[in-house]
Amino acid sequence: MTALLEVRGLVKRFLGVTAVDEVDLAVEPGELVSLIGPNGSGKTTLFNCVTGYLAADGGRVLFRGRDLSNAPPHRVARLGVARTFQQVSVFPRLSALENLLVFLQQLQEEHLLARLVRTKRVRRLEAEAVERARRLLGLVGLSAKADDAAGSLSYGQRKLLAFAGALMPDPELLLLDEPAAAVNPTMINQMKDHILALHREGKTVVLVEHNMDVVMDISQRVVVLDHGQKIAEGPPEAIRQDPRVIEAYFGR
Repeated sequence: MTALLEVRGLVKRFLGVTAVDEVDLAVEPGELVSLIGPNGSGKTTLFNCVTGYLAADGGRVLFRGRDLSNAPPHRVARLGVARTFQQVSVFPRLSALENLLVFLQQLQEEHLLARLVRTKRVRRLEAEAVERARRLLGLVGLSAKADDAAGSLSYGQRKLLAFAGALMPDPELLLLDEPAAAVNPTMINQMKDHILALHREGKTVVLVEHNMDVVMDISQRVVVLDHGQKIAEGPPEAIRQDPRVIEAYFGR
């Protein structure tokens, strides 16, 4: 099977410090993979290089066999890759529903004139977008907040909103950066359930996560980074007992 995402020898440096050091990674269609490692190990930097937010200094990124090395973020997104970020950012004055609609704008109609005159096609796309946004708000339990300003939502609700936003374009590959961070146990369980539901539907998911309970509960495969290098890869049970992983996390 051809990998949906393939990272070959990826390198990223910051002022002489190598944050990602010749990392190889392949993700097959329909996989649920976790990327773990101590703080500063290069996990988010790798995500940023894959999605075009940072230009890599070496290596290649392939999506469906297509070279996306150093492609801009909007091009990566249009090809079917969506992501969330560690720090949740919303448009605070827009409603939760309006926030979700923003995620589809660049994917529906590029021509400003068509939007200004609101062609029949644009009106149809807008109606479909509202329907999808309401369905996703229901999925994450935010239907009652659809018309509330996003800035009034709790941090956990904003995380769920960002998660729903990443799903708006129905991406082939979903990259989640610490979806369980800084939220309460109930919200963590909800997030786990949402991720597993997507996986059952055949969605390909890669997540960066520090919560080892989440990682071990839902991952099919775990990739471990330390000091920018891949030090281990395998099923959760094997990773839990790998001496290199124990050394990286606990220094023994």
